[in-house]
Amino acid sequence: MVDITAKDSTLRTALAQAVVKVGSMETIEAIEKGKVPKGDVFSMSRAAGFLGVKNTALLLPDCHPLPIEHTRIDYEISGLEIRVLITVKTHYKTGVEVEAMHGASVVALNMYDMLKPIDKNVEILNIRLLEKTGGKSDINRTA
Repeated sequence: MVDITAKDSTLRTALAQAVVKVGSMETIEAIEKGKVPKGDVFSMSRAAGFLGVKNTALLLPDCHPLPIEHTRIDYEISGLEIRVLITVKTHYKTGVEVEAMHGASVVALNMYDMLKPIDKNVEILNIRLLEKTGGKSDINRTA
């Protein structure tokens, strides 16, 4: 791992996304009406995302374990696409970009797993970092 002992702790934030595309409006309706056989897709996927964010360092060998002080997971539905947005914040010596992207990935995978019995055309698209602040540089790809 990179040596971060000499770095100062600062507020670090990251916003990441994943897009889950389903095969029909019936799938969207099943999600919204709570009719998916495996349960509440948004609540279960949110819980999975929290676990993904908090356990990033256990799965990616070069990531530092760090204190996660805030995680927010939002969903935006547009047609057949569900946009997953994850915000992660901490005061620490290194950023939370990978934690945010890992969380978005886990949310998308959980949604895929829950939806596959009712829709064989579910896809995961466009996992990426949208914003980051703190550290040496800021990134804003949402503008």
